[in-house]
Amino acid sequence: MIHSKSSTKQAQQGFVTKLLMVLVGLGLAGALLVGTALALVYPKLPDLASLTDYRPKVPLRVLTSDGELIAEFGEERRRPVDISQVPLVMQHAILAAEDDRFYEHGGIDYLGVVRAALSNLIHGGKGQGASTITMQVARNFFLSREKTWTRKFYEVLLSYKIEADLSKDKILELYINQIYLGQRAYGFSAASQIYFGKRLQDIDPAEAAMLAGLPKAPSAYNPIVNPKRAKLRQEYVLNRMHELKYITDDQYKQALTEKLVYRGKRSASLYPVDADYAAEMARQAAVEMYGDEAYSAGITVITTLKAKEQNAAQTALRDGLEEYETRQYYRGPEGFIELPDDAAKAEEVIADSIGDYPDYDELQSAVVLSATPQEVDVSRGAGDVIKLTGKNIKPAESWLNPRAPSNKRLKRGAVVRILVKDGQDPILTQIPEVQGALVSLDSHNGAIRALAGGFEYSLNKFNHVTQSTRQPGSSFKPFVYSASLEKGVTPTTIINDEPISFPANTPGGKDWNPKNYDNKYDGPMLMRDGLAHSKNMVSIRILQYITPAYAQQWATRFGFDPADVPPYLTMALGAITTNPLQMASAYSVFSNGGYRIKPYLIEKIKDGQGRIVAQARPAVSGDEANRVIDARNAFMMQRLLRGVVEHGTGVRAKALGRDDIMGKTGTTNDSHDAWFAGFNPDLVAIAWVGYDQPKNLGNRETGGGLALPIWLDYMKVALKDAPVKPQVVPPGVTFVNDEYYYSEFTPGNGGIEKLGVKNDGGDIPSLFNFLKGLGNAITGGDGAKTSPPAPHSDNNTPSKFDKQGPDQIEKLFGR
Repeated sequence: MIHSKSSTKQAQQGFVTKLLMVLVGLGLAGALLVGTALALVYPKLPDLASLTDYRPKVPLRVLTSDGELIAEFGEERRRPVDISQVPLVMQHAILAAEDDRFYEHGGIDYLGVVRAALSNLIHGGKGQGASTITMQVARNFFLSREKTWTRKFYEVLLSYKIEADLSKDKILELYINQIYLGQRAYGFSAASQIYFGKRLQDIDPAEAAMLAGLPKAPSAYNPIVNPKRAKLRQEYVLNRMHELKYITDDQYKQALTEKLVYRGKRSASLYPVDADYAAEMARQAAVEMYGDEAYSAGITVITTLKAKEQNAAQTALRDGLEEYETRQYYRGPEGFIELPDDAAKAEEVIADSIGDYPDYDELQSAVVLSATPQEVDVSRGAGDVIKLTGKNIKPAESWLNPRAPSNKRLKRGAVVRILVKDGQDPILTQIPEVQGALVSLDSHNGAIRALAGGFEYSLNKFNHVTQSTRQPGSSFKPFVYSASLEKGVTPTTIINDEPISFPANTPGGKDWNPKNYDNKYDGPMLMRDGLAHSKNMVSIRILQYITPAYAQQWATRFGFDPADVPPYLTMALGAITTNPLQMASAYSVFSNGGYRIKPYLIEKIKDGQGRIVAQARPAVSGDEANRVIDARNAFMMQRLLRGVVEHGTGVRAKALGRDDIMGKTGTTNDSHDAWFAGFNPDLVAIAWVGYDQPKNLGNRETGGGLALPIWLDYMKVALKDAPVKPQVVPPGVTFVNDEYYYSEFTPGNGGIEKLGVKNDGGDIPSLFNFLKGLGNAITGGDGAKTSPPAPHSDNNTPSKFDKQGPDQIEKLFGR
């Protein structure tokens, strides 16, 4: 028995010895195999030049003149930064989330591998990985994401090579700039801008933790798409930062409770400046110059836009169109979402689905929870019920009736819009069908300071500032009046505001019987009052006197194409074609004292190395080569257009409280277009409202009521700190009885006294006009000229003012 035990023990020892020999042999064979593999594979690993000379694909960037980001174009949104520009809180968040032993290991964290293996063994599956930051750099730059042993082997070898050749800070910098973080953002600097609208240097611990949680699974932890999962991931990162002493107890508690505000969440805009229409113009110019390379070569286009003014312009336009929409017929819900009966689950469904209906500033999407003719309850997916009652649901009252069509009726699950303004109860409304535009220029050089081409670019990419073809209505009248000053018509010329009829020119045609907008006629009145109150009959009689052909020629001085200004009497009512940008350029001539400038958007373009490769050289006021009208004509028109603001159709502009504001309203006879063109001596702004498919805006809708408030809201911001500029009287004008005249066209001495007024002693200005004081403009019925003098022949010939140098910036628009 004892012999048997001894034999068994010897057998066991022999087995163990053999097993050890086998294992040692296998180990040696494995080492030999690995050594051979290293000898064969390591020299063939990729060259690290792409890391040491890192040149990522940097998108085309468009900036305002004051450096604010407008847009980025390219497959990858990047903003490379040096490690010194990355705040410690961001570095610590990344290390806590991805590789807290980064500065201790040599590329492979063996402790991390053991920890991950034990965790996966205990919990089952492959829940925890052990990839270091170095390994991720190797994978992102050189390898695919396929999960094979071969790829992992190469990844390990590359990691050792990277660690041998690069410093730890350089490796971390590469990771920070290269990693994909969702929303087409590559790198933490780009992600900070896209998610939070902030520079990377400005983020706090809560924001840093949210960003640091993204590399693990950018889609799953995207806070815009999956806010709940993103929050859990952020809390994990914050906990790791706290454990590693990267943040204090107070910072940890504050970060956990901080409510993050995301740029782009429920909003159409991802950038701090809302200028999509201008950005598209800049993109086209860059692509025209550089082709598709523009999207990846790091080109920067610096525009002439002012950030605050641009945002003010887009906000003013949206506010004006939204306000108009509250008076229109309600078209029904935008869509329907199937909601469960359980309130909590319904909120989850709303939160998950409502992102398909982005907000447009104060015009926010919501889902109906319940609806009666007396009250509509809606939710935005945040757990709060918003109750709408009374006048705030009036626009949709016809769709609250149970007998309304089911596809239009407001019922549970209907997606609607609410207008949410500070200090006011939300209003049930809808996305406007009506469109509009606002553009402003520096009148001295044509630099575009703000450009809002429509309500929302993502809904309608047609740029109404530059691409529209509309009739300006009465906002074109000042150019007719300007021409008349050269023919002897003066501010105190008496012109008959009475109906006028023109017989048909061809057999079977219709007579033309123009009317005033309000169908009211004030009889003989001063020319300046005819413009102030936009009297059609006065404008027609002026144009009839100076002739449409002369007015057409005069309009070309302001940049209008003769083909767009047909020489007919309807020109007096603005029956021409133009767009807001052209109108802004034309009004700049009045603003700057008579010089023709051309609008331009792009100030300069820089290449990927920051070198200026193109720069604007605009025509400027003060250069007499650019003068197109006499300084006194511009001076007189400023005074006449000041009268429009003082006591005419543009009186709302007085709200600015400035004495240097001038302008003109415009409403087409069929109310298809509403305009306001206004300016001071430095800035011109044009506002327009109308439907893409022209239709009546409403019988009571005018330029003064629709377009002027939009213009006003913008100008309150644009002129906030600008000093008031008094007029400077130019040579060649004479001051007589509180009015200025061309020196050769004073009352009774060359100036036209009357137009369309019978000389029988019975036609005198109405009491309204008489009380304004005519000075010595009336010399008496007997002394009045029965017919105006013949026009000066030299007024019909081109002058030096018609010459204009080439526009040196047009190439930047790709024209």
